Amino acid sequence: MRDKYKRIPVPVRYLINAVLCALFLVIVQSLISGGAISRYQSGILAQIGVYIIMAVSLNIATGYLGQLPLGHAGFMSIGGYSCAIFMMRLSDKLGVETADLLVPGLIFGGCVAALFGLIIGIPALRLKGDYLAIVTLGFAEIIRVFMLNIDSLLGFKFTGGAGGLTGIPRYSNFLNVFITVILVCFFIHTMMKSRHGRAILAIRDNEIAAEASGVNVSYYKTLAFVISAFFAGIGGGLHAGNIGVMDPTKFGFMESIEILVMVVLGGMGSMLGSISAATVITIVNQALTSLSEYRMVIYALLLIVVMMFRPKGLFGTYDFSLNHVMERLLNRDFPKRMNRGAKK
Repeated sequence: MRDKYKRIPVPVRYLINAVLCALFLVIVQSLISGGAISRYQSGILAQIGVYIIMAVSLNIATGYLGQLPLGHAGFMSIGGYSCAIFMMRLSDKLGVETADLLVPGLIFGGCVAALFGLIIGIPALRLKGDYLAIVTLGFAEIIRVFMLNIDSLLGFKFTGGAGGLTGIPRYSNFLNVFITVILVCFFIHTMMKSRHGRAILAIRDNEIAAEASGVNVSYYKTLAFVISAFFAGIGGGLHAGNIGVMDPTKFGFMESIEILVMVVLGGMGSMLGSISAATVITIVNQALTSLSEYRMVIYALLLIVVMMFRPKGLFGTYDFSLNHVMERLLNRDFPKRMNRGAKK
């Protein structure tokens, strides 16, 4: 009787991943508490987590759905402003600490961003390619101008106008940011393994064939776009709590391009690629603070080099799986066992 290929049960896989993630969080948090990682460095770690969320959320619309939106910074700003204003106002009314409202604040910011994603997604996703990019880029600019001028229209301070929304409590830290990163990546991973994820991938591969197979193309395009906007809003909320100010000039065209660069460099359709590229680019940004005016030139040169040698990005559509590595180790003698079974 031939030996079977040993597989790790799904509950055990999730348990192993959960233990490793918890171990990572405990170790880094211990280093921060012990002073081995300074407050400045922990702030950079939190910012890395924010951009990981931004990159993997944009990857839903670009890598998995196959569209090209350029308004992700707009959703980030909507989520950031909504989350910060919601938490600050509610904290004053209820008399509680702002940090105690983190979860409802992030959900609120994500839902507001998702609502705008739905409003813009229904008409915009009828377009493709360059036309979709232009429409979503225009949307991001409208949001930026809206945040700059809404105070003069309302007659009272709401977003802070050109001066930005200041006085935001620093409610984001390494621990809550990376717990959010883990939850976001887990949700996206499980979604893409479900029938909804397979429908989204089918649209990317061949929209006409997917529609002919019974996939509701308009529904799944809008769904992917809204989920992408929702997580971008959550990333914006964490960003607001990390830097303590929301400046509307920060969320312009260049910010959307920077997030797109992370996805393209890592590989469109690869979560591992988005995580790796977001980490590296955020660190490079901090290292090149004195050369900020040349940052986009460096990005352009980096993109050209990568596209010349790795047209599909550093990782392409590959996603690392610890479970597959462990299964290979468990079954490293599987070919020999198969040969012995065949001889018998």
